[in-house]
Amino acid sequence: MQWIKVGAAILNQTPLAWDQNRDNILEAISCARDQGVSLLCLPEMCIPSYGCQDAFQFPSVQRTCLNVLFEEIVPATKDIVTCVGLPLVFHNSLFNAVCLIADRKVVGFVCKRFLAGDGVHYEPRWFKPWKQGFRAHVEMHGQCYPVGDIYFNVGGIKIGFEICEDAWVAARPGGDMAGRGVDVILNPSASHFAFDKLEVRKRFVSEGSRAFGVTYVYANLVGNDEGRIVYDGGALIASAGQLVAAGRRFGYRDVEMTTAIVDVDTTRLRQCWTNSFMPRLEQNPNECASTPFSWPSLAPPAVSVPREEAWESSVHHYYEEFTRSIGLSLFDYMRCSRSHGFVVSLSGGVDSTACATLITIMVHLAVADLGLEGFKQKLAYWPALQTARSVQDLVRQLLLCVYQSTRNSTLGSRQTAMAVAEALGCDFLQFDVDTLVQQVVAMVEGGIGRHLTWEQDDISLQNIQARVRGPGAWMLANLRGALLVATSNRSETAVGYATMDGDTCGGISPMAGIDKGFLQGWLAWLESHGPESFGALPAIGVVNAQRPTAELRPAQYEQTDEDDLMPYPILDAIQEAAIRDKRDPIEVFLLMHARFTEIDPRQLCVWVERFFVLWCRNQWKRERYAPSFHVDDTNLDPKSWCRFPILSGGFSRELALLRAYVKDNFPDEA
Repeated sequence: MQWIKVGAAILNQTPLAWDQNRDNILEAISCARDQGVSLLCLPEMCIPSYGCQDAFQFPSVQRTCLNVLFEEIVPATKDIVTCVGLPLVFHNSLFNAVCLIADRKVVGFVCKRFLAGDGVHYEPRWFKPWKQGFRAHVEMHGQCYPVGDIYFNVGGIKIGFEICEDAWVAARPGGDMAGRGVDVILNPSASHFAFDKLEVRKRFVSEGSRAFGVTYVYANLVGNDEGRIVYDGGALIASAGQLVAAGRRFGYRDVEMTTAIVDVDTTRLRQCWTNSFMPRLEQNPNECASTPFSWPSLAPPAVSVPREEAWESSVHHYYEEFTRSIGLSLFDYMRCSRSHGFVVSLSGGVDSTACATLITIMVHLAVADLGLEGFKQKLAYWPALQTARSVQDLVRQLLLCVYQSTRNSTLGSRQTAMAVAEALGCDFLQFDVDTLVQQVVAMVEGGIGRHLTWEQDDISLQNIQARVRGPGAWMLANLRGALLVATSNRSETAVGYATMDGDTCGGISPMAGIDKGFLQGWLAWLESHGPESFGALPAIGVVNAQRPTAELRPAQYEQTDEDDLMPYPILDAIQEAAIRDKRDPIEVFLLMHARFTEIDPRQLCVWVERFFVLWCRNQWKRERYAPSFHVDDTNLDPKSWCRFPILSGGFSRELALLRAYVKDNFPDEA
């Protein structure tokens, strides 16, 4: 038996943060060596970080990556085999590459064959896919190195690669690697978080190790690398079809190591006795790069069971994942932008309460992971924060909430906002902006020469109240050097139910990627249960007891959000069918009619038409929203997921067909 210790490092990298990224890589190598790891897998593009976007094309970025590789990383790899990701220029084309290093020697480069070009990914904009079976040599730093579709023989152990997307396609390179008799497949990845994605990763890692008869090592990024995308970490190691190690997700540390001791002879035996395994007997001298390496002799390990967080198997795991993904994204966004906390315009409603609560929970989770001093060290750029002596001190310094009332605000919403702020322990201010509203209204009335009324000028009178709240909130954010948080959710984003330069004010919009119905369920869960290690927050009950309302019309109008739009469950269902699934209006109507059988079909027709009209009319708003965080595949962010023309015909023909269909099939009752 030949036992080797393999490791997968999870890194929190930042685009073009050369020193920080290098230090994380060197820390991972040092940690691996200290733990007796001989073969270490690091994440995809870990030198520059994955989210560089068009900066990948800068020649200076490409040069710096090579300098960091050869001058700062390679010398630190004594007695260890590792891989690092970087962009590589070959024949005037840019490739997503990984470099294998063995004991301070660059052995060669493998280039990604299948590029991620859907959803949040735009790799074909920057990189070319490497052609299967093509091999060459590239000259750099005075030497020639093999590059392309190759594998490696390192001291008698054969190593192959699948780079992130390579493992998600039907024609996985792993099959070809297995035919060449590789022992270990490394998968350096930058795989963004989405609900339930971990289970998919576990399947392709475990199944890859079984089908290919190998040990499979998967490494990922963690944290908010470039603003919109969050990576959840979650290293995985499988051998001979069994998952043998799984790492933490949503951690706040820069480096996390997951290791396992595996038996190379066992995987070789699996290939030998598996009837379907077909070796490639022909040999191409250029397809394998060899280098000597002395693998240490290891004793068989004790049987271990892959770790799993208790919350990952909970019935509430969606809410747990949401809490941890948004919390980590907020922390990294604040840290990388060197901001001094957050300002939230707290209305007492669902959206602003969710934002403020998530910031508070983030502080608690980060301190639980890093410790109080570790938390402060991560934000060392903020001198005043260093005086904090408790988690509650941190919350007060990181979060300022402000309630801004007009004559249309109710005592109930004021008391709800106060109760939430008190429960969270944040700073809290109250502004009365009604005088400012009336001054603007009077100024405009004088200019146009008439009185503004709710019957004639409803939208204008509503919007000015939301917009007047913007300057005070922005001023507080400027005074504190903090991030102003916009509070719009995805349901309202879809139909433009938000006032531009009002409730859309902010540098970050953490709720814009999640539906209102989900947020309502999340707050109900938070009231009664709450995330693992934080617990329930019963005070949120005052928010859950209310019907969502903008409180922009006078009280006698009894305004609610759902009366203005439609019931949120229906809005969310229409949005998914129309935008995620790309159905036309009649198809959406038929789906809604089958799902919501208790609703009059003529009313459903009105709501479906309202959605499509408002969706098309408000694309310009979605183009202007502050960055949001990607948590699922129903995102509406036009800069990272869902592109739609700002100007269009608005589905006019399709909606006319819908009205005719409903009129013919569901005539008015006599």
